[in-house]
Amino acid sequence: MKQLQWYPGHMAKALRQIKEDLKLIDLVVELVDARVPLASSNPDIRQLTNGKAHLCVLNKADLADPDRTDEFLRSFREQGMYAVAVDAREKKGVTAVRSAVQDACREKRERDARRGIKNRPVRALVAGIPNIGKSTLINSLAGKKSAKTGNKPGVTKGKQWIRLSKGLELLDSPGILWPKFEDARVGFLLAATLSIRDEILPTEELALELYQEIAAHYPGRIREKYGMEEGLPAEEALQALAQARNLLKKGGESDTMRAAALFLDDFRSGKLGRISLESMAGV
Repeated sequence: MKQLQWYPGHMAKALRQIKEDLKLIDLVVELVDARVPLASSNPDIRQLTNGKAHLCVLNKADLADPDRTDEFLRSFREQGMYAVAVDAREKKGVTAVRSAVQDACREKRERDARRGIKNRPVRALVAGIPNIGKSTLINSLAGKKSAKTGNKPGVTKGKQWIRLSKGLELLDSPGILWPKFEDARVGFLLAATLSIRDEILPTEELALELYQEIAAHYPGRIREKYGMEEGLPAEEALQALAQARNLLKKGGESDTMRAAALFLDDFRSGKLGRISLESMAGV
C-alpha cells in the first residue's frame, strides 16, 4: 500500500482556527470512527487540545464489531479519558454523550460555583477528521437540523455555535486531517472508511486490500455474502466477485472496477456485517 497524502490548504487554516477557538471552550468532543478509532484520531487535535477536558466519541458504532468497540472503550477509560460509543445517524447513544459532557466538565462547574459564577454554560468544541459525523451528532443532540451534513468529506465550513440548552453550547468545526501519514496503513484505513476521497487511491487497489483484511480477520463473511471462495490471490478476487454478482462487460469479461466499487460500498454501508479494521492489539 503506497503512502497517501491529503492536506488541502483549507485544512491548515481550519487547524489554526481551532487553536484560536480553544480560548473559548471548556471541553473537546473528538469524534472518531468506531471501526478505526486509532487511525481516525487526529494527532494534531490531541496535541493542540492537551490540557482541556477530552471526550472521545466512537461514532458509527452500528457498523463496527461490538466486541472491539467495547475493548476500545475500556482502554480509553483506563487511560483517563471519557469515551462513549454512538450511532449518531440513528440517535443511539446520544444521551450518553450528554451525560459524559456533564461528567467531563464537573470540575469546571464546581470551580465556577466556588467563584460565585452561576448559569455559565459549558462550551464544547466538536472536532474530528472529515466525514466522521460531527454535524450529524450535533443535529441528534439538538433534536433538529442545526448543522449542515453530507456524505462526503469537507461539507462543514465556517464557524457554527449551537446552543443545546442553557447549560451547553457546541462549536462545530471543519473536518481536518494531518499533513503526513507516517504509516501507509493509516491512509488505507481512512480511505476504506471514506475519510479520504475515493479519488486519492485507485478503487481496485483499495478494494483488494480491504478484501484481504476481511478474509483474514472475519473468515466466512465474504463467502456468506457473495457465495465465493475466500483467500483467493489478489488478481483473482475481484474477477470472482464480478462473476458472483454478474458484473460483466460485453463479451462476458469480468468488470472488476464495478466489483471493487460494490465491495467498498457493501463494507461502508454495513452490508458485510459489523466489521472493525483495528483492535487495541493491532490488526
